[in-house]
Amino acid sequence: MAISVKLRVLEGVYGIARLGPTEPFPAWADGEGFVSISRSPDELSIVCLENRIVAGVQKDGGWTGFQLVGPFAFGETGIILSVIRPLSEEGIGVFVVSTFDGDHLLVKQEDASRVMRLLSEAGHVIGTIG
Repeated sequence: MAISVKLRVLEGVYGIARLGPTEPFPAWADGEGFVSISRSPDELSIVCLENRIVAGVQKDGGWTGFQLVGPFAFGETGIILSVIRPLSEEGIGVFVVSTFDGDHLLVKQEDASRVMRLLSEAGHVIGTIG
């Protein structure tokens, strides 16, 4: 049986910022909308509404966000794959962030309409926050 996931379109335009690995968490990152902050030995990566990312910070902007509505059990398999497979097969790049209760998918704004069509065709349900 194919997995059907409910996705919510996040309001606003998102950006992905990169800071140095020892930089402190910046105050500008926090606020409304989806926010994810991840540190690795090589970088501090921040996803937030693009208009909050300050000048001079390395960023990639113009992303549309989708929340995979959970929660999903940690042992549940195939959730992310069922969403990214139809996009990957059509050459659409994605950025995925996982949280305790679920997952978030970001795609470039110019691909968003196509992404919604492909996900609907794959059996997923897309709505809006609210």
